[in-house]
Amino acid sequence: MPDLDIVAQSLARNLKHLRQERGYSLDALAARSGVSRGMIIQIEQARTNPSIGTVVRIGDALGVSIAGLLDYADKPPVRLIGPDQAVRLWSTPAGSHGTLQAGTEAPGPLELWSWRLMPGEGHDSDPHPPGTAELIRVDAGELTLVVEGTEYLIPAGTTASFEAGVPHGYHNAGAVAAEMTLAISVPPPR
Repeated sequence: MPDLDIVAQSLARNLKHLRQERGYSLDALAARSGVSRGMIIQIEQARTNPSIGTVVRIGDALGVSIAGLLDYADKPPVRLIGPDQAVRLWSTPAGSHGTLQAGTEAPGPLELWSWRLMPGEGHDSDPHPPGTAELIRVDAGELTLVVEGTEYLIPAGTTASFEAGVPHGYHNAGAVAAEMTLAISVPPPR
């Protein structure tokens, strides 16, 4: 895993660059993202460790993936991302976690995640922009996917897809860890 200071510095640099490249003032980005102007200033100055929800809202407002906001490496024609470069973006004391493995902009943000949910734990997500799609492959255990309040039980070896522009969550009601791979595709901004 990269050092959190490196990730914070990359986020600060990339956020400021992307905001300015798109011609957004701090106030305009705050209005588009729903993130306060003060928080955006703190992120651009690498003075805070924002929540995953905050980073997602800013990325959505800028039309870039989380990986694009956190990228700290130059981009060769073929990019290899080793396990030490994956970025763990959330975790719990019980051992659940979500790790961003890679992302690209093609034509909108596309992200690949690996997640682990310990028994009894879950993670809820705000709606992504309309047109966002998710693919989830459960590799071990059993996942309860909740989409707009409806639960879907996904056993190991099964893949699910859904439109993620609605409230959704990932939960483990089973007795063993649930491990899954997620791909999230966000449409480019209009």
